[in-house]
Amino acid sequence: MKRKDFIKTTTLGAASLAVLPTHSLFSISKSIADKVRVALIGVGARGLGHLDLVLRRADVDVVAICDVDDRTLTKAKEMVTKSGKTMPQVFTGDNYAWKKMLEIKDLDAVIISTPWEWHKPMIIGSLEAGIKYVGTEVILGITLQDHWDVVHAAEKHNAHVMMLENVCYRRDVIAVLNMVRQGLFGEIIHLQGGYQHDLREVKFNDGKGYYGNGVEYGDKGYSEAKWRTNHSQFRNGDLYPTHGIGPIAHYANINRGNRFMTLSSFSTKARGLHNHIVKKGSASHPNAKVNFKLGDVVTTQISCANGETVFLQHDTNLPRPYSLGFRVQGTEGLWMDVNKSIYIEDKAKKAHTWDEAKPWLDQYDHPLWKKYGSDAQGAGHGGMDFFVIHSFIESAKRKTPTQMDVYDAAVWSAITPLSEQSIDLGNETVEFPDFTGGQWMYRKPVFALGDDY
Repeated sequence: MKRKDFIKTTTLGAASLAVLPTHSLFSISKSIADKVRVALIGVGARGLGHLDLVLRRADVDVVAICDVDDRTLTKAKEMVTKSGKTMPQVFTGDNYAWKKMLEIKDLDAVIISTPWEWHKPMIIGSLEAGIKYVGTEVILGITLQDHWDVVHAAEKHNAHVMMLENVCYRRDVIAVLNMVRQGLFGEIIHLQGGYQHDLREVKFNDGKGYYGNGVEYGDKGYSEAKWRTNHSQFRNGDLYPTHGIGPIAHYANINRGNRFMTLSSFSTKARGLHNHIVKKGSASHPNAKVNFKLGDVVTTQISCANGETVFLQHDTNLPRPYSLGFRVQGTEGLWMDVNKSIYIEDKAKKAHTWDEAKPWLDQYDHPLWKKYGSDAQGAGHGGMDFFVIHSFIESAKRKTPTQMDVYDAAVWSAITPLSEQSIDLGNETVEFPDFTGGQWMYRKPVFALGDDY
């Protein structure tokens, strides 16, 4: 993005915010609803997890579910029956059945768990239908304009869009946030994270069942394999930044006294998916002829207004154990999740030697986990799925702003199109848009400041 275009875009963002009443997007109600009427768009692998969590809650009525896959709808209906709750209306038949679902009166909230390219139209469609709380799986949109469109729609309709980024609630991640806020690491200097997860073992359907040799995707694929691998074929950038950047943004108070200023990305050559197809299938398999565009390792560097630097990695097509690669480093020490270690100067057991992280994390366990840890047992991803849904539902129930709002969603997710742009321009540094329209200078941190939600 050229500087004049950047200035023009951010000015428009500021103008759109300025015309709203000052209380609108950030107003707080003292009333608490007894029930939240929720509809779910998408009940595939991820959506079924969300459905399970809302069915557990006595304060939620699941009014409707929507999907195009009969198999997942059958699973969803079985879950509802098992829960003993009233069967919701079911919408299916074509890719736009969700529009009919949004005609239901008095919906309080919608949860979206669909392929990435559907998020923007479904979010905006929900807002235009008068729904005030939209929880969306990552990411927010495909293009940078998609992100601006969602932000402007949320502002226009005085509604709340929350990205359901569960890693922000991972027990070690949020314990470290507690440590950051208590000054254990001193002034924060540098942050690292990413998505380092071997995703080659996708499943496919041969007409008889689903198998996981990692060779087929698209029409023959199951769940994410139907659509996610296509992005690896046609796009090159950090396609999944939010697991890393969400927690980092909280550590650095992004959008709340700080913001991202510039971004540059680099991509390696693409070999992992091709090699995997040849190894698990054969050199003559049709997919062995596919030229994948996504580099096997994409690295992104971001500068911050307050002087911190951020380093992200996207690494999904090579053999590796799972890791999000977090590093939080300040003037007094650092935490690294890869080696599960912490070093705090003058407090470590031995100078220049790592301490095991667990005792520190236990000591600074976040109040949310102390309060709700038992409730989170059995929830997906080690319990952190409970917290992200709990926070979303509590906001809708209390009619308060979501603690992770549309500006957070836009900033975290915009890393994808910005990284694509940087790589296309030969790793050029690009300016990071300010989706808050200058309000980042005045907004205060709100995420997980107590033991409520």
